[in-house]
Amino acid sequence: MDSKTAQSLPDAETIPTSTHTQFDAYAPAPVPNLWTVFKSQVGTKEGWWGDFDWTTMCMPSVFIKEKTNAPFWGLNSRLPLGLAIIMGFQHSLAMVSGVVTPILIMTGSGPTALNLTTADQQYLLSAALITSALLSIVQITRFKIWRTGYYIGTGLLCVVGPNFASIPAASAVIRNMYASGYCPTNILEDGTVQNLPCPEAWGAILGTSMVCSFFEMGMSFLPPKTIKRIFPPIVSGTTILLIGCSVISTALKDWAGGSGGCSAMPATGFYSKCPNIEAPHALSWGSPEFLGLGFLVFATIVIIENVGSAFMKSSQIVIGLIVGLIVAAACGYVDNNAIDTAPPITFLWTRTFPITVYGPAVIPFLIVYLDNMLESIGDITASCDVSGVEVEGPAFQRRIQGGLLADGINSFLAACMTISPVVTFAQNNGVIAMTRCANRIAGYCCCFFLLIFGIFGKISAVFLAIPSSVLGGMNAFLFASVTVSGIRILAYLDWTRRDRFIVTCSLALGLGVTLVPSWFTHVFKYGGSNEALKGFLSAIETIVDTGYCIGSLMAIFLNLVVPAEWGPETVQELEERERRERDQLRDGFIHHSANEEHPLEELSTTRTIQA
Repeated sequence: MDSKTAQSLPDAETIPTSTHTQFDAYAPAPVPNLWTVFKSQVGTKEGWWGDFDWTTMCMPSVFIKEKTNAPFWGLNSRLPLGLAIIMGFQHSLAMVSGVVTPILIMTGSGPTALNLTTADQQYLLSAALITSALLSIVQITRFKIWRTGYYIGTGLLCVVGPNFASIPAASAVIRNMYASGYCPTNILEDGTVQNLPCPEAWGAILGTSMVCSFFEMGMSFLPPKTIKRIFPPIVSGTTILLIGCSVISTALKDWAGGSGGCSAMPATGFYSKCPNIEAPHALSWGSPEFLGLGFLVFATIVIIENVGSAFMKSSQIVIGLIVGLIVAAACGYVDNNAIDTAPPITFLWTRTFPITVYGPAVIPFLIVYLDNMLESIGDITASCDVSGVEVEGPAFQRRIQGGLLADGINSFLAACMTISPVVTFAQNNGVIAMTRCANRIAGYCCCFFLLIFGIFGKISAVFLAIPSSVLGGMNAFLFASVTVSGIRILAYLDWTRRDRFIVTCSLALGLGVTLVPSWFTHVFKYGGSNEALKGFLSAIETIVDTGYCIGSLMAIFLNLVVPAEWGPETVQELEERERRERDQLRDGFIHHSANEEHPLEELSTTRTIQA
């Protein structure tokens, strides 16, 4: 920040200049009264716009010759209101795709989705945006539990939304529901099995999520060190890696035209073309036109990452989606019916689902909440890092505790609001790092925009009208980034023999089941009338047939039973030992040959003369 800006905004917080994206922690500033700050800024031009370098913020990087550091806006800085609105809009764009994508996949068409009606999907998209807006306020504000040392919320610019870990869990549960008759199906004239809408299944998922949310609430009261000891990086990295691998196939199916009935490529019938024969510009699954639309979205994301401005990079996913949607609409792939039939104004509970608890879903969703905890700890740590606050010590541990408890409570409230479990989002940490704005006022503005997106039904219905191939190009990038997050966590391991053994066993089952999801389906042959036993066997089948579920359970089990002193050598140490052994063998061979009657050198010379 230059001297002029620092003088005009005395409460702005600065940090040491660094070549790294992480920021050194500054001394915590006292939390100001937001209403007092608002009144002091709303009546002045400087209070609205400050003295900010807008050119650097919005101009593509290739056109900027002299790159200067923008001012850093800490949690409690006097951020200009106009800038807060723009930053909030930027944060909302960065997270909107992450909010709607899980809902689109879980409620869409196919044997592992709910196949809900357009009206139900429109409502759930709006509800997801509204829920994310309201529950993010809890994380940003931070409340202290009366007469205790515990908190609810982080007090950081942390926003929440439906988690991607729910997708494989819900997919496995829904597949089991259709197979067991819990959800209705229909046999078409050509013999194709049509999965009918199953809103009861969504109610069962919500009820199960409510029950399992108490697991994360209870675990939040454990010391963070204890949580990390029970669920170390070897467990979290393996789990997140398997989650990413388990959902990326759905993205590629959508990229090729759709993951529903048309992906089986029947020769005739309703799904002989994608998404069905009644859709505008329907084509066969895997058509070059579908692949081109998805590639356009993917290529746009890559181009923006290389030449886009800081503003564009933080919104690259949405920009890629918009570019793909524009081209798809121009070419006649967009069905306007979803937008035309969407209500202008909507809110929560305009549609409801019968709440029940589905036994086979309990274990998978407990693992979803386990992943929530592991993901939240990493995301909150990253938020502290880029926000310039403590990343260790009592203050940091209180933020971890408050964030985990808020995620558990928020997930329970989200189920009450008809939405799947929510988790602290990581996308916004990238926005903070690039824009150097960690101010909570920007977070509240982000919540306002998400609320507007959800209340106005026509806006949320746009996402329902997007062709599957466009969504597939976007989701392939998003889901691959989840996989990379798991790889990044595993990369920090020492890779001892113990580490390699645990990861190998976990991936053997996790990846194997992901590639062959029906391998355990025919183990149990029970056909009796005992419903409790049927439910128990169905729960075991669901767990074993879900790649990330069986893989993470294996990682947790082996981490607890394999002794730490077993195989303590790291990969580098093993390679160094092998190198020394090779050197010793080579040196010993040469030394031995030198003492022989005809050394190696002499034999070589003799053979040369004879030749």
